[in-house]
Amino acid sequence: MHSLCRSISVPVLLASVLLSPLTVAPSINAQELRAPATQTAKEENTRRTWPLPQSSIVNDQAGERTQLINEPLMRIALSTNVGAATISTAGHLLRASELDMTPQALETTRLRVESRLLSPARLGTDRNYDLEIARSLSREDADRMVASVHELTGESAQAVAQLDKWRVIVPRQSLEDSETAKAKLEEAGFEVNSAGSEAPAQTPPVTSQARTKPAATPSKSAANTIRLTSRPSVPTRELIAFSRGSVPLLRSSAPMIFASNDEVNSPIRFNDKPYRGRIEVFATPRGAITVVNVIGLEDYVRGVIPNELSVGGFPALEAHKAQAIAARTYALRNRGQFASEGFDLLPDTRSQVYRGLSSENSLSSRAVDETRGMIATYQGEPINALYTSTCGGRTEDAENIFPNAVPYLRGRECAAEGKAAFAPFMIKTSREPFEIKDEKDLTFARDVALLSANGFVLPVDKVSSSWLSAHVSESEAREWLNASALLSRKVSYQWLDDATRAPAFSTALVMAVFGDNRADTLLNNADVDYLLSFHDGEQVPKADRANVAMLLRDGHLSLFPDATLRPKDVISRASALHAIAHLLEARGILSLQKGAARPATGGVMVLRANKGKDQPLVISHDAFLFREFGENLYQMKSLALVGGEAVAFHVSAKGEVDYLEVRPGPNGASAERFSPFTNWTAELSLGEVQARLGRSVRGIGAITDLRVAARGSSRRVIDLEVIGTQGTGHVRGGRIRSALGLREQLFVFDRVYSAGNRVAGFVFTGRGWGHGVGMCQVGAYGLAKQGFSSEQILKAYYTGIEVTKMY
Repeated sequence: MHSLCRSISVPVLLASVLLSPLTVAPSINAQELRAPATQTAKEENTRRTWPLPQSSIVNDQAGERTQLINEPLMRIALSTNVGAATISTAGHLLRASELDMTPQALETTRLRVESRLLSPARLGTDRNYDLEIARSLSREDADRMVASVHELTGESAQAVAQLDKWRVIVPRQSLEDSETAKAKLEEAGFEVNSAGSEAPAQTPPVTSQARTKPAATPSKSAANTIRLTSRPSVPTRELIAFSRGSVPLLRSSAPMIFASNDEVNSPIRFNDKPYRGRIEVFATPRGAITVVNVIGLEDYVRGVIPNELSVGGFPALEAHKAQAIAARTYALRNRGQFASEGFDLLPDTRSQVYRGLSSENSLSSRAVDETRGMIATYQGEPINALYTSTCGGRTEDAENIFPNAVPYLRGRECAAEGKAAFAPFMIKTSREPFEIKDEKDLTFARDVALLSANGFVLPVDKVSSSWLSAHVSESEAREWLNASALLSRKVSYQWLDDATRAPAFSTALVMAVFGDNRADTLLNNADVDYLLSFHDGEQVPKADRANVAMLLRDGHLSLFPDATLRPKDVISRASALHAIAHLLEARGILSLQKGAARPATGGVMVLRANKGKDQPLVISHDAFLFREFGENLYQMKSLALVGGEAVAFHVSAKGEVDYLEVRPGPNGASAERFSPFTNWTAELSLGEVQARLGRSVRGIGAITDLRVAARGSSRRVIDLEVIGTQGTGHVRGGRIRSALGLREQLFVFDRVYSAGNRVAGFVFTGRGWGHGVGMCQVGAYGLAKQGFSSEQILKAYYTGIEVTKMY
C-alpha cells in the first residue's frame, strides 16, 4: 500500500526511469558477491573489484522503444537520519568504500557504524531552505500530515520536535527548489506558514553526499515562507566503525559498503535483520547516517510481496503474481525518486513495505519467479502502479484523490462483471422446491426439510401450502411422534390416544422427547393458569394443562391469530411438524451444524476453520437448499457461496450435506469482501473534528457542521464542506481521509446531537482502507478465487494497460 508520487503527472520514458542519476556510490549486482566454491572467500574477494553496473538499456529499432534487457539494481533506504547502525553476518564480512571499491575481508563479523565530526564546520555562502507547513502539533498529527504531504505531492516532509510540540517541514537546499515545492504544496491545498526570521540555524556538518549549489538571494515574495536552515560547506563528517570497545576499526569520509561472502547461507544483516545484496552506510547533511540496501529488483520484490499481501490471509498465487507485477512496475517507475537523498525508495507505505529476507515465503517468491521481468505498461511506458489495501467495492479516478488525471487509473468495480461473477461459487440441487403460496408457510417448509434430513418419512414431493394446512391424521401423528422418540432415545415411549388434538398431542410430544412428565413437576397450578390465560384456555383438559403451558412458554406451540388454541379441533400438519421440529432443534437433537463458509469450489462447500485446515464438504445432489432474504428462509434450486456466509447444515450418513441454509455475509459479494476493513465505523466528537480539520480550513471560526459537497465516480467524498461560525471552507481530494484520520473516504455520516439540539459529533460509516486508487490488493485475491489470472486481475483495475516482459 503506497501513495501517489510526483512522477504520476509526467510521462517518463523507461530509459530515463532506469538511468536516473544518483549522488551516491555506483551500484553493484548482489549475485556477484558470492564466492566460487573452489576458492576461499578471502582469496577471491581480495583479488577482484566489485564491478560497476552494466548498461540496462538498448534501442529496439523494430518497436522504436527503449527496452530493458538486464535486471536493474535498487537502492532502498532501510533507515534514514539515525545515530548508529549495526552491520553483521554469520559468514565473513566484506567491506569497501566509494573511494576504493576493492572488497576487503574483515576479521570481525559485527560492526557498529557511527558518524563523527571530521573538522570544524566553516560558514559558507551557500544556503539551505525549508518550507514549514505546520507547527505546534501533537506527534500523531505531525506524522499524519507527513504521510498526507507525501501521498498528495510526492514530497518528503519531516516531523521536527519543538519542545513538547512538533512542526512539519519540507527540506530544500535552494531557493529555486523551495519555490517549486511551495507551489506544489499550495496546489495540493497545504498552507505554507510564515517562517519568520531568515537568521540561519546552527550549521550542521555536511558530507560528500551534499552536493549543493550556491543559492540566489531570497526574493521578497519568498521571504515569508522559506526558512534558511543551514550553510553547507566542505564535507565535515566521517564514518567510524567499531568492532569492540571504543577503538575505531575503520574510518572513512566516503560511504562504507558491506556485504557477506556467502549471501545465500549467511546474508548481510542490519540491526540483526537479514537482507539480500549489500548494505551501504553514509553520513547525512544533518550529521546522522542513512543505511541503504543495494539489491537486484527481483530480490527487492521478494521482500515486498509478503508484506503488501499477506500469504496467511490471502493465499492465492495469481493474486500474488499480480502484486509482484504491480510492485515491480511501481519500483521501476519511481526509481530515483529520492535520488537527492541517496536512495531510490523508502521501505514503508510512503513507497512499498519492504522487510528483506526474513519476510520472504515460498508462495510470494514463486509469484516473483513466475513473473520475472514482467511489468504493467501503458502505451509502452511503465505505469505508476498504485494500489490500495481494500477499495470498498469500487476504485476511484486518480484526479479525485490526487492532483492529476491518469488514463490508466480510472474508477473500476471491484468484481467480475455480470452473473458470471458467481458461476464458480454456485451450489445446485436436483430437488424441486415445495409449492409454498403463503408467507406463513415458509417456516413450515423449513421444518419439513429439516425433519426429512433427520430421518422422518415425509412425502416431500407433495408438500405444499394446502398439504401443510390440512389436518394431521392419526397415523401421521403416531409415526412422527415415534420418530421423535427414536431420535431422543426414549425407547419406553407409548402412543397416547386422541393425540391429533393440541392438548393430547402436547403431552405425547413431551413424553416422546423428555421421557417424563416434567412440566407437571416444574410448573405449579398458578404457573399453568398464568400461561394458559388465553380465550379458551379453560377448555384444556387437566391432564394436559402443564404440558401445553410449557410448550407455549418455550415457543414450540402457537395459538391461532384470535388468541385461541381450539383444543377440541384436530391440529394441522404444519402445527404438528413445527412443534416437533422446534422442540427437537432447541434440544440439539437434529444434528444441525453451524459455521462460516469460504468460497465454494466445484460445487463443494468449504467451511472456514479457526484452527487447522479449512473443511470441504460435498453437497448431496438432492440436498434441501435454503437462503435467507430479509427475515425469511426460502427454498432454492441453486445458491452462491462467495465466502463469509453464515451456514447451518446437516450431514447424512454418507458424509454429504443433505440440508443447507445460508445467510448472506455482511461484506456482500465484491472481490474485496475478505478484508476485515470492508466495513467500518468511526465516531468523532465535534472537538475532535475541530482539532483535525482546523488546520485545513482556516478563517471560518468554530466548526459547527459538515456537508458532503461532491462525490467521485466511486461515491467517495471528494469535496467536504466544513461549516463554521464565521463562514465555510472546503477540504478536497485525498486530504479528506488524512485530515479526518479515517481509514477511507468512501463513507457516509450521521450527526450526533446534544441536549440542546446542536451537532455534538459524527458517526462515520464507511468501506475500505487506503487511498482507493489503482489495484485493490484484497480484491485481487477475491478475483483470483474466481479464477482470474494475474494479467486479468491487473487489467481489471488498470484501464488500457498491457503486461510486458522487459527482461
